[in-house]
Amino acid sequence: MPLGLIALAIGAFGIGLTEFVIMGLLPEVATDFGVTEATAGWLISGYALAVVVGALGLTAATTRLPRKPVLLGLIVLFIAGNALTALAPDYTVAMIGRIIAALCHGAFFGIGSVVAAELVAPEKKARAIAIMFTGLTAANVFGVPFGTFLGQQFGWRSTFWVISAIGVVAFAGIALLVTAPKSTGPQVSLRSELRAFRSGQVWLSLIVTALAFGGMFGAFTYIAYTLTGVTGFADTTVPWLLVLFGAGLVAGNWIGGRLADRSIDRTLLIFIAALVVVLVLFGFFAWSQPVTIGILVLMGAFGFGTVPGLQSRIMHYAGGAPTLASGANIGAFNIGNALGAWAGGLGIAAGLGYTSPIWIGAAITASALVVMVIAVVAARRPAPATTGSFQTVAA
Repeated sequence: MPLGLIALAIGAFGIGLTEFVIMGLLPEVATDFGVTEATAGWLISGYALAVVVGALGLTAATTRLPRKPVLLGLIVLFIAGNALTALAPDYTVAMIGRIIAALCHGAFFGIGSVVAAELVAPEKKARAIAIMFTGLTAANVFGVPFGTFLGQQFGWRSTFWVISAIGVVAFAGIALLVTAPKSTGPQVSLRSELRAFRSGQVWLSLIVTALAFGGMFGAFTYIAYTLTGVTGFADTTVPWLLVLFGAGLVAGNWIGGRLADRSIDRTLLIFIAALVVVLVLFGFFAWSQPVTIGILVLMGAFGFGTVPGLQSRIMHYAGGAPTLASGANIGAFNIGNALGAWAGGLGIAAGLGYTSPIWIGAAITASALVVMVIAVVAARRPAPATTGSFQTVAA
């Protein structure tokens, strides 16, 4: 395994920690800045929106630049944003810091996926991407609980100083261990990158990403309310239950990467269908503590097990210009997160109870399965003799 993949995973760990650790520190942040928790929550929403902007804008702006220096520049942006957040004298500056840090998120994962795939043999690309994304899953399992504990004991700013230090380690690792791939052809232009979006399979892949992740996060966003209000767990047990979910993320990411190297489409069909089944079972048995414990692991495993395949699929159909499409797919993940959270919230607001986000998530994921079936069927059709505005590539 190339050591450069470890460096990319460290960067992914820091970025994942930046995104998720704030959720456990909102009370401390709100108290420090004298704002309501709802206002402090915009530090999460603002971050997610900035991720989408960065995934498209920064990736497009850097398509003609060598990828390794771009990754290093993105890490510098990450360090600066988190340091500014740690130093922020007021809420506005903290928000600016969060936005700066978020801008690198989508571009880093998008470009990093391409670089990770270039570091290994063609038959190991999905596994390489999975190794990089292991950093993101590890951030949920280990980083977020530790970061929350650190912030509660020594002040929330200490957590963001540690995240900045992780960024420094990632910068050094990428600089020393990530090898620049040898040029295999002419430099890819922005026009070539945009041409990838003429592929109907690229658009279908983006839709599957948004819907599959939207379904899982529709259920996960309000999981604490479900666990305490329906399943009957105590508030103090919720963090440990989320560790189980995180363990499922790690396992699913690893298994999904290995299986996707054998068959991307078959792996995605199986994992998305399994996620639908898991969410339906969760909706029926949310009252059962033993069943819920098992479902949390499976939900994380089948949900995140799709990530290597989804990222590999869109890179495959983008052809020789995968960078912008890869970044767009990271944006699609975050759009899905926002979609799921919004839809799940509608169910609760309508008085349908704390299991309603689970059922809504199951419906969204089922729609992802339908789109995935359409994509697979379309990919198996012979390509037309003449080129049009949409094209498919046989898998």
